[in-house]
Amino acid sequence: MSTNGHKNRSGAILTVDLDAVRANYRLLRARAAPAACSAVLKSDAYGLGAVPVAAALYAEGCRHFFVAHLDEGIALRPHVPADAAIFVLHGPPLGTEADFTDHQLTPVLNSTQQVAGWRAHARALGRTLAAVIQVDSGMSRMGMAPAEIDAWLADPHFLDGIDMQYLMSHLACAEQPDNPMNALQLERFKAIRARLPACPASFANSSGVFLPADYHFDLVRPGAALYGIAPIAGAANPMRPVVRLQGKVLQTRTIEPGEHVGYSRRYTASETRQVATVAVGYADGWLRSMSNIGVAIVDGVRVPQIGAISMDSITLDVSAIPSERVEAGSLVDLICAEHPVDAVASLANTIGYEVLSNLGRRYYREYTGA
Repeated sequence: MSTNGHKNRSGAILTVDLDAVRANYRLLRARAAPAACSAVLKSDAYGLGAVPVAAALYAEGCRHFFVAHLDEGIALRPHVPADAAIFVLHGPPLGTEADFTDHQLTPVLNSTQQVAGWRAHARALGRTLAAVIQVDSGMSRMGMAPAEIDAWLADPHFLDGIDMQYLMSHLACAEQPDNPMNALQLERFKAIRARLPACPASFANSSGVFLPADYHFDLVRPGAALYGIAPIAGAANPMRPVVRLQGKVLQTRTIEPGEHVGYSRRYTASETRQVATVAVGYADGWLRSMSNIGVAIVDGVRVPQIGAISMDSITLDVSAIPSERVEAGSLVDLICAEHPVDAVASLANTIGYEVLSNLGRRYYREYTGA
């Protein structure tokens, strides 16, 4: 299965291994058991394609999917069978409650205002409506704050017409297992939960799945780990690589000592070098912060990226490669098993999440497996 143009016309090929996604889901599900394992598909499954990824995960048994925005949920719903729940993490924008029921979506309610809107919608429909309610356990980003929880407890009608399927919160530092914030948030979440009506709970993200079992509760919510990103900082990555990005060589040239490469002359040759120009740039999500420090794998050899990354191209020093092995039309690996997403992120001074979610729409996309 493939999307986005013609393979021969595209400047790069992005291959997504759906068998690897399924294997990663099985690993996470087994580690979290007996908790259920959901899948986070926000930002088009971190840029990899929510529709094919959801189909693969549904076939693997996943029945709980999370997206960030309402429009993401609306776009996904026709491609996911009715017995799968789609939860929208940002909840209903003001006045959009009917869109949720029209498209069989379940909101994550993050504030008293969102709860009130959902309660009014339930009253208008004359039926009970499912929802997840998020509480803030210390991240100070999303979820009901302590004062809102106090108001909830003081109002016996707060949840009228609302079927609270899960109480959830989100970990801030789970990729660092020894960070004291994890234990502090767990203690706070348990204390909040003890005050509220009994219901299943959801707390662990990808990294949280690898924390002790008392972080798992009833439903875990992995995202990045499904797509091959390492869940624990500094530890061996147990996840299978999912993504391979191959750029096409546009042309090659020889440059002599003292000649420059790219904008602002950020690279100057100290000796005769062979340079390959590859059709991937920052418009394709290849982050400009990797200028002069990025690497690629060419014919099995690790080579440096030289000069500034341009909008539509990068330049590689391929002097170590026989000229007949790298020419116009040759493929070079920018992300692969030997140079995975997390390694790219380290060079770009960012995280794997940003690398994946920035991958552009110009790539020819191939889906293998599943």
